[in-house]
Amino acid sequence: MVQSFRAVQPIWCPGCGDFGVLAAVKKAAAELKIPPHELVVVGGIGCSGAIHNFYEVNGMHALHGRLLAQAIGLKLANPRLTVVAAGGDGDGYAIGMGHFMHAFKKNAAILYLVMNNETYGLTKGQASPTSQIGFEGTIEHPFDAVLTALSVPVPNFVARTFSGDPRTMTQTIIEALRFNQAHRGFAFIEDLSPCVTYNDTYKLWREKVLDLSKLPGYDPTDRQKMFELYLAAREQGRIPIGVMHRPKPDQTEASLEAQLLPDGIGPAQAELSIDTNRGAYEKLLANMG
Repeated sequence: MVQSFRAVQPIWCPGCGDFGVLAAVKKAAAELKIPPHELVVVGGIGCSGAIHNFYEVNGMHALHGRLLAQAIGLKLANPRLTVVAAGGDGDGYAIGMGHFMHAFKKNAAILYLVMNNETYGLTKGQASPTSQIGFEGTIEHPFDAVLTALSVPVPNFVARTFSGDPRTMTQTIIEALRFNQAHRGFAFIEDLSPCVTYNDTYKLWREKVLDLSKLPGYDPTDRQKMFELYLAAREQGRIPIGVMHRPKPDQTEASLEAQLLPDGIGPAQAELSIDTNRGAYEKLLANMG
């Protein structure tokens, strides 16, 4: 019997930037005509991590900080799925930092969406790894995920968007998902997603964001040039947004699942019956003896 899933009403505060991300993902999936049963949204821990509950697709609630490991596992289990991992800056850049760094190296064709609000919204507004000096008494410099992503020499797709510009966000997600669908590898988008309750940065971020694509010399295929533009914008007190790395087709390597499963069939699709695989099973048992 097939049972349908009904999405529940979002629990986010009115005005939360995460609403924009949810709408952009839905519009991108519709634009690309991705069937709901072929799209999996893996949610992390925190306000943003509930996103899969508000969308009528396959969803999974990951362990704290283990969002990417579980999303990559899903992609390897069934490479035909479109996998979107969605979490927050606390989940992804604190306990999940190790998985964050290695996801770029592994280069599985999934999309990682991080909703960065520079606070732990779900647990009442503590400082997160991206909080500015002085927020809730923090004296640490904020972590810059995009600058870190640019430092990993793998041909991934890297971008930053802003919930205050949903149209551009949607187009960026569409491009990232196309990158995934072509098995070109890992796509990372950090969205500036204000927490209107504990850290309402809408006005500040509207004033400070700078779309690097509008600057002379912008070339997202040139990592060195993007480092220069990015750092110059930061030194001017601006927040760089836009596509930061878009590798040329000839710069692209086969994604993790394309290398490990060249026939495109993962364990979830494999024929595992005894009769079909008797020879292989007997060989395995003999080797164990």
